[in-house]
Amino acid sequence: MVKTLRPRDYNEALHVGHFFRNKRIPVVMDLTALTDDVAKQFIDFAAGLVFGRGGDMDRLAPKVFLLVPAGLTRPAVVPDGSTPG
Repeated sequence: MVKTLRPRDYNEALHVGHFFRNKRIPVVMDLTALTDDVAKQFIDFAAGLVFGRGGDMDRLAPKVFLLVPAGLTRPAVVPDGSTPG
């Protein structure tokens, strides 16, 4: 299972942290609806989250990132951020 989130503002960063840390499932952050400044804040937040929790972060497309919690393998994800099948 992969959770795809398309936040509309920085207040939704809590949701990214919730699924990554508490649910321990990979999260696709689709930041395409955000301004570059707010998207950068999300990327900084995600980098700290991933570093602090020992996970991994990959760029799938411009403004689309995959966060994988530690101990999980990278799921097969198509570039638009949706899961195959």
